[in-house]
Amino acid sequence: MTVQQKAPTDDGAQTGDPLEVWIDQDLCTGDGICVQYAPDVFELDIDGLAYVKSPGDELLQSPGATTPVPLPLLRDVVDSAKECPGDCIHVRRVADQVEVYGPDAE
Repeated sequence: MTVQQKAPTDDGAQTGDPLEVWIDQDLCTGDGICVQYAPDVFELDIDGLAYVKSPGDELLQSPGATTPVPLPLLRDVVDSAKECPGDCIHVRRVADQVEVYGPDAE
């Protein structure tokens, strides 16, 4: 069974859209802020760059690799995207691939 992630609206309500996150390593500065916010989702690799992890805790090093945003960690992932000095964390809806948090969010 897949757990549905819900995107928070400005007033804290939930929209019900499953979300995924990915990191653009070309822009990553390696500050590790994302790892501090959400260590279950992000990890710094030996190259000093941040990557997302699979739900099974596997480091996903392929360019553009995505991972689901777990509902309990949604706020931490969103805060990571907002605070990232490299503006390299992208959170998007799975259904239509629209970025909802990150540098390309509408």
